[in-house]
This record gives sequence, C-alpha cells and structure tokens, in this order.
Amino acid sequence: MSFKYNRTIRFQDTDAAGVVYFANVLSICHEAYEASLESLGIDIKQFFTNPSTAFPIIHADVDFMRPMYCGDKLFVDLTPLRIRSEQFEIDYQIYVNEKLAAKAMTRHVCIDATSRKKIALSAEIVKCLERLR
Repeated sequence: MSFKYNRTIRFQDTDAAGVVYFANVLSICHEAYEASLESLGIDIKQFFTNPSTAFPIIHADVDFMRPMYCGDKLFVDLTPLRIRSEQFEIDYQIYVNEKLAAKAMTRHVCIDATSRKKIALSAEIVKCLERLR
C-alpha cells in the first residue's frame, strides 16, 4: 500500500505567475518522504542527523499535468521501488481535486556516511520500503 500525504499549497510555494514554483514540487515530495519515514516509526532527527548510513538523491525529475495554486488541497501518493542492491526510487503522484497535477521521481543511493562509498541497503531499510509499497 502506498503512502498518502495531505498538504495545502501556501503562498510561499508559488511564483510570480501564482502557480507552484517548479522546484517547490520536489520540496513537497521530500516532505511526503519524511512523513512516510515517520509513519514507519523512524526518528527523522536521528535518520538525518549524523547517521552512519545516508541516502542522498542522485536523480530527480518532475512532470506537470496542470497548475497548482495557493490554497489548493493536494495529496501526494508516494510509492518506493528498489532498483538495485544499493539504490531505490520513490515515485510521487500529486493530485488536486482527485486530478493528477504532477508526477515526480527521486532516486536515492545508499552510502556509508563516513567513506561516502556506495553500500547495500540494510535489511531494515528494505523492509521499510516494502511496507510502503
């Protein structure tokens, strides 16, 4: 089962044309990612602060289907997918009024935080990814 994240578009999310600024869509996706970690019982402060393992984003893309405006209520449908022993992707579908407004993807690689070398995803992280699918 995918993870669903609800959010309201704020004025600060928009550009001079009054629509969501393109880069802010990735910020919204990252909010959903953090919320999904919390839903699994992961302490995000510990997860992101001086971890022994890190999961940096190595690729991201966004496709827009319709504009999103200040005040719009949206939900983000987040679905992770393991693609290699050391990588996973998260697909995001962003809906406004039950209509697809944008799709995004982030690709993460697992690294040792000290050496910055790629390492295999731990069994715990694989289990977390599976729980969100």
